[in-house]
Amino acid sequence: MRRIAAISALLLAGCSTNSPAPQRPPIEIPQAWKESAPRFAEDGRWWRIYEDQELEKIVDEALQGNADLVIAAARVDEARAVLGEARSFFFPRVDAQGSATRQEISTRTATAFPGIPREFSSYRGTLNVSYEVDLFGRLRAGADAARAELAASEASREAVRLALAAQVAKSYYALRSFEQQVILTRQTLDLREEALGLQRKRRDAGVIGDYELRQLEAEAAAARAQLPGLEQQREREEVALQVLLGRDAKQVFETQIARRETAEEKFLPPVVPAGMPSELLLRRPDLVEAERHLAAANARVAAARAEMFPSIALTGVLGSESAALSNLFSGPAMLWTLGAAVTQPVFAGGRLEARTEQARARERALVAQYQQAVRVAFSEVRNALVAQLRARETYEAESARADALADTLRLARLRYTSGIASQLEVMDAERGLLAARAARIDALRAHRAAVADLFRALGG
Repeated sequence: MRRIAAISALLLAGCSTNSPAPQRPPIEIPQAWKESAPRFAEDGRWWRIYEDQELEKIVDEALQGNADLVIAAARVDEARAVLGEARSFFFPRVDAQGSATRQEISTRTATAFPGIPREFSSYRGTLNVSYEVDLFGRLRAGADAARAELAASEASREAVRLALAAQVAKSYYALRSFEQQVILTRQTLDLREEALGLQRKRRDAGVIGDYELRQLEAEAAAARAQLPGLEQQREREEVALQVLLGRDAKQVFETQIARRETAEEKFLPPVVPAGMPSELLLRRPDLVEAERHLAAANARVAAARAEMFPSIALTGVLGSESAALSNLFSGPAMLWTLGAAVTQPVFAGGRLEARTEQARARERALVAQYQQAVRVAFSEVRNALVAQLRARETYEAESARADALADTLRLARLRYTSGIASQLEVMDAERGLLAARAARIDALRAHRAAVADLFRALGG
């Protein structure tokens, strides 16, 4: 008997349709990248590199209330429930059933016997047990697929969280950039209004003519005309940021993001090393999601193949049946049934083979999707690294330009006061300095946005 059991076990093992654990598709990754990763983002809160407490509060609020993140979390719960359903098939199903019938039979049939009452009652109460023996791994493959889909949904939630944090950081610094430009334009307008007041007195004294005064009035009006557009852009960015934070309609309409009323800001853009380990990039949530979808497809191939093999069902019934309700739970009323059924598909018009080929085709498509996702990930990292570097270079150049134009404006005013230069030179220097400072503010915003894009591309 032991020999027969051992042989049977070997035969059943040979019939198993479980597919081997899916391996990550082969990909070529850059080998020249450094072997060590930066240590400042190990906890996933990479936005702390900006050293901005207000930004940290804003990101925390977004992670608590953003609608896209709530939707992603709900999908994780849904996938977890699907996995629970798949696991439930590993256990027997037990149902309690009770019935009461009253019927009358015909006496004109071949099975009618004299003396049997035509009209009678029947009461029945049973526990029904059914169980499918997962001999060929169909149920296990279904559970593996559900488990992989759960992991994919969790990775998708992390991808949403990462993208949300990056978008909040970019929107926050875009808002700060518009605020700085509004403050800069107002300061410039105040200086021009002050200078215009002095020049009016000089015109009244006959020192200058109407031509010079009109030039100054035009310059003041030009600065004043820039303000509405900048303030509109600031308001639009503020509303977009509030939507990202998940604030309700009333808050979006009535509240504001805390504003900074001073132009003093630490102009120290953060720097991220250009060298990153390649394996670090493979932990990106979207790549993990694609890999888990691939694992689920592999499990579904195994489940589709298992449908071609026999299915074994065990059933059992335990209960009692009686013609009188008072005798339902007496000893003679007891009944039980044990049964086993084997079902082997013989002909289905090619349906089972088509399902298997469908699952395999889906798996091949997901392999290609994963490889494409890796290519896109590395391209995003490369673009983000280049954008960070170029934005910093632009910021440094605009800073040098602004410093030079500030000195130029000081010298132009001295030359104008000494009568060597005309007022036009002073106005040209003022316009150039305003443009350079605004460009420096925008370059700082672009660099901070590039840092956020880089962390998003690296998976946080």
